[in-house]
Amino acid sequence: MSVPQRRQGGEDSLYRIPPYYYIHVLDQNTNVTRLTIGPQTYIRQDNERIVYGPEKMLVVPPRHYCVIENPVVRNADNEVVADKAGQIKLYHADQEIRLAQEPFPLYPGEVLKQPVTPLKIVPANAALRLRAILDFEDDAGEKRIAGDEWLFEGPGTYIPRKEVVVEETIRATIIKPNQAIRLRARKECIDRELGKQRVTGEEWVVKKTGAYLPGAYEEVVDVVNAYVLTEKKALHMRAIRTYVDDFKITRKNGEEWLITMRDTETHIPNVYEEVVGVVNITTLNNRQYCVVLDPTDDDGKPQLGKRKLIKVNAYI
Repeated sequence: MSVPQRRQGGEDSLYRIPPYYYIHVLDQNTNVTRLTIGPQTYIRQDNERIVYGPEKMLVVPPRHYCVIENPVVRNADNEVVADKAGQIKLYHADQEIRLAQEPFPLYPGEVLKQPVTPLKIVPANAALRLRAILDFEDDAGEKRIAGDEWLFEGPGTYIPRKEVVVEETIRATIIKPNQAIRLRARKECIDRELGKQRVTGEEWVVKKTGAYLPGAYEEVVDVVNAYVLTEKKALHMRAIRTYVDDFKITRKNGEEWLITMRDTETHIPNVYEEVVGVVNITTLNNRQYCVVLDPTDDDGKPQLGKRKLIKVNAYI
């Protein structure tokens, strides 16, 4: 069927509007534009102009959506509201998300901002980081303030809202054995793993093996591999600030110490410590000896200015 297209200033007097098509008719006496829906044969009056159409109605299939700008105002019975002059009322500069429904026309003033688009499917071990651009209350009754961020975790289908924008898609980081991930807080939050309060810029390490999905205010800085210790190797560590290490020992800023196989078989450095180097064992036979400057005591504290004679036994 050949459908005449008249977007501006149509001059034909007879318009055949097929089913699921519509036109916009401007009454030049009242300057009011109205919607006329097919199927029908429309006879244009002398004081009327066809300003849009015939145009096919919008069809939103299942699991799809579209965005309408300047949507019409509807009352409690879902009926379109018009003013005294008969002009359809609009929510100017507003938007409306429309999901699968019967074919519908665009009223005068409505604009298709985003065409019919498939809904976003979020797989397992992934999430969408969402940000509120308007204050609203979600379906669970939780109030969101403009600027809030949160995650929509998969698997699932995300239903968009006009108050929310999708910032990015986040995928889980796989933590293998003898690995950890280093995280940083983008703003004040409670971390997902330990439930501790974190301040902006704070870093911490997550060592639990498996898939880890960072929170809305967390970012992965790096993947850290463990150092494997043997009977002939140890780690020379230095604290970059005062903290309590994995062995429940308080380390002072700048303090240095050794981690040997007697302490642990593998070690993943904390965010507040750095590995100075790997120290190899020094082996003495029964005809050798050595002198150690600034030896450590039983608590691992260096005795500055002292010397210690070592013979026969191995010493690191």
